[in-house]
Amino acid sequence: MTAVTAAMWPEQTDRAAVSTMDAAEVAIAADAADAADVIVLAGGTGARLDGASKPDVVARGLRLLDHVLAGLEQLRTQGLPLGRVCVVAPPEVALPCGVLRALEDPPLGGPVAGMAAGLELLGRSHPVAGLTGILTCDAPLSWQALPALHRALAQAGPELDGVCASDGEHTQYLLGLYRRRALAAAVAPGGVPLRDTAVRRALGTLRVRAIPTARDVVRDLDTWAEVHSWDSGRSE
Repeated sequence: MTAVTAAMWPEQTDRAAVSTMDAAEVAIAADAADAADVIVLAGGTGARLDGASKPDVVARGLRLLDHVLAGLEQLRTQGLPLGRVCVVAPPEVALPCGVLRALEDPPLGGPVAGMAAGLELLGRSHPVAGLTGILTCDAPLSWQALPALHRALAQAGPELDGVCASDGEHTQYLLGLYRRRALAAAVAPGGVPLRDTAVRRALGTLRVRAIPTARDVVRDLDTWAEVHSWDSGRSE
């Protein structure tokens, strides 16, 4: 079961929310196969942050989650065919109007279960986008990879199930763009969401090409030391 709510940032209006949703629907209707919904994973226990809510951690003047959401809206205004945005997060995490919320049931089932919950929710909308982007809230610049990933997947054709970022050492499955049906089959085989499953084990079954991506874009912030370093403007 997927919990769905839409919370409001104090500075946002209902008009802005309607505008965002309208833009998403227009993008999908124009070419559903080419449009991309985006799932932002923002759950977890924050164990390496002393139990802090990772999406609510503030750095460079914004919550980590807000960096990602603002970046997605910037890409939308620049013409990237983005559909709906769904954040996988508990209800305590505030979301702007127009952004959907999903959460695996029961919670804390891991990122694979979170992706399945997001896909299930997005699948209720019509038309359904043919592509799904996966980002995490703790990689605040990860949204910058989406245009290159979108181009790479379009050029690759149907022989690939998706593309994802690579920092030169690791394939970053949680910074990727996937064909929706292939991703759904990987994270919820037979319609049953996987829980407590390693991301590499689930998505490693897909035909995926790794795309070299700048380290600062791939960079995730798992500890307070990493948060403070990024907040101060230091590169890795």
